[in-house]
Amino acid sequence: MPATPPQPRRTVAIILLDRVVALVTTARRVLTGQEDVSRATWVAVIAALGVLAATAISVVGLLRTPEKLTPVALDPPPPVQQVTSPPGTPRAQAQPALTSPAVPAPPPASASSVPPAVTASTRPTPTGATAVPTPAALTADFAITDNALLSYGASVTIGNPGPVPVPRWTLVVTLPRESLGVSGVEGAQASRDGAVWTFVPDGDAGQVAGNASVRVTFRVNGSLTGSAPKACTIDGVACAGLTN
Repeated sequence: MPATPPQPRRTVAIILLDRVVALVTTARRVLTGQEDVSRATWVAVIAALGVLAATAISVVGLLRTPEKLTPVALDPPPPVQQVTSPPGTPRAQAQPALTSPAVPAPPPASASSVPPAVTASTRPTPTGATAVPTPAALTADFAITDNALLSYGASVTIGNPGPVPVPRWTLVVTLPRESLGVSGVEGAQASRDGAVWTFVPDGDAGQVAGNASVRVTFRVNGSLTGSAPKACTIDGVACAGLTN
């Protein structure tokens, strides 16, 4: 048997046109078979045919020009960024967190490492300054040099046992009575307070040099007996040679 030729593929537009033609033919047959159809029925049929024809024309036009259809806008998917490393670069490996090296605590201070406290005796002397030596304490030696009818002569030798000169000193002689007087003073200046006589250096001549001595002489007037001094001191230190 000969092969049946393939039927041409019908499109949507051809199918709609065939439907319209079939509808028009059917309506014509119905209307021509009835003589008494009203005018309103004709109008309704014609309107339906017009609507169907307009729809068919619109569909055919859209199918022939699909570019006129408004496409539905869709949001594009977010781009996927793929980080690629250049050839030959090794992948980064996790590295341990850097920590600062522990600082060792300082060793406890020992007794030998603590500097000794600075005291008055160990305090260093400033550079260029020289310590001033302290003068030594003076000594005094009392003596009666001569006797007269109503007076006697006396001398006090003031000695400096140290090397440092002593510019100032005070010699105090206490007589037994206020009626006794002092005269002829040499090597000092004398002042009186009742029976107490005070002698001080007479200017620069009274300075006592180091390892040296000075002499103060005077005369006690008033009576020969019972007129020897009761006390004698040099800078508060008792004199030697005094007899009670």
